[in-house]
Amino acid sequence: MKLGIENRRQVIILSALGVIALLLLAKEFWPSSPEAAPEAAPTTSTAPRPGSRRGSSGKGLHPFEPRLDPTLDLALLNQSEQIKYAGNGRNIFVAGSVAKIEPPKGSGVTDVEAGAVRPLPTIPPPPPITLKFFGFANRLGETKKVFLSQGEDIFIAAEGDIVDRRYRVLRISSNAVDVEDVINNNRQSLPLTQG
Repeated sequence: MKLGIENRRQVIILSALGVIALLLLAKEFWPSSPEAAPEAAPTTSTAPRPGSRRGSSGKGLHPFEPRLDPTLDLALLNQSEQIKYAGNGRNIFVAGSVAKIEPPKGSGVTDVEAGAVRPLPTIPPPPPITLKFFGFANRLGETKKVFLSQGEDIFIAAEGDIVDRRYRVLRISSNAVDVEDVINNNRQSLPLTQG
């Protein structure tokens, strides 16, 4: 029985590669201690920092600065506890309490000419229905149907049918058909035409 150790050079190379692979895996998955980051020396400056703001009490509020340290900062917590809500004078728990609203100082007209009235924008009329009514399709015992055309397309429809996914046939008379455009809510009567 042969164990595969006849070629000594290949066995040594294979075992060395296995040891290197195990070391790399151990380094990748083994928990390591976090490296201490160099701390920057705190700088003191008298110039106001950008983004600083003042609260309702007039005290300066420091903007939120994201930190990577997850420990609780008691100074920041104490600072947020000192903020008092002033409100606007309205009590939301009492019915009928209304905040004082100042009356407007001007007339509220923003146009240069106070007497100028803007005309209302004109609404364009809906597009006309492009169907043509050119004949009847009647059989004994069936409802009255009409022939309608639009360009080269020909449709056969009864009352209540929708033609071309847009037009509803409302009423059929002997010389005209009432059609409604269901998209634009436009009604039109199509007269009987020859041809």
